[in-house]
Amino acid sequence: MDLFAADRPLIMGILNVTPDSFSDGGLDQDEQQAIARALGMVEEGADIIDVGGESTRPGSRRVAAPEQKRRVVRVIQRLREALPGSIPISIDTTLAEVAQAALEAGAAILNDVSAGRDDPGMFELAAERRVPLVLMHMQGTPETMQQCPHYADVVEEVRSFLLERAEAAQATGVRKGQILIDPGIGFGKTREHNLALLAGLKLFVETGYPVLLGTSRKRFMGSLCQETEPRNLVGATCATTSLGVAAGVRVFRVHDIRANRQAADVAWAILRAEKVFQ
Repeated sequence: MDLFAADRPLIMGILNVTPDSFSDGGLDQDEQQAIARALGMVEEGADIIDVGGESTRPGSRRVAAPEQKRRVVRVIQRLREALPGSIPISIDTTLAEVAQAALEAGAAILNDVSAGRDDPGMFELAAERRVPLVLMHMQGTPETMQQCPHYADVVEEVRSFLLERAEAAQATGVRKGQILIDPGIGFGKTREHNLALLAGLKLFVETGYPVLLGTSRKRFMGSLCQETEPRNLVGATCATTSLGVAAGVRVFRVHDIRANRQAADVAWAILRAEKVFQ
């Protein structure tokens, strides 16, 4: 699968089949609701559906592989039957056992927030199946990541980490063209760290790896605009989507599809016009 042949930025819709995700926990737990939600996201302009059975919100605890599989496999099977063939399904997990079951059910992308550190088998699976692999930066674990995160130079440290993990994946047999990198906004970062990473997105794009950005409804944005309800941060998320398009980001992982599709498309059109008239 060549995710990067598209001539516009891609929108990845978040489908959490979990009881405790930070802004939509429990909303899509019911199998039928999850299917309906995913179909709705595609109608609104989603290019990819990302299914997750384990919350990674700050303070969350790990979910064992059998429970993750119970939550996601049947949903992925039904989604693959219901979605157009042009819409790939991504599995958001750090465990190779869950990832393999998801691929067998119809998923085609691996989204690993641990960047292969939780389970080295993720790299082996990606190499064997030749599917796209997202490597994300996180300081600590979801349970501990917001306990006083510290960096001397957050942009350089996150960039170096992602390059090291990409090299480790390739050493296991993953092709460079399969790998996407994600700076992990909100994962073991303060508000100032997140802002620095967003300001430095071009440095990640310049690595040559496609960049995935996930800022959707993140609390640090609420602190900037005096908003405490994550669902009310659609405008804030769209601002980062537009910024990301201008920086060269390829994939945006979001909850609110229609608004971010519009933001990405308009920013993309402006960027293309700028290049034409330079």
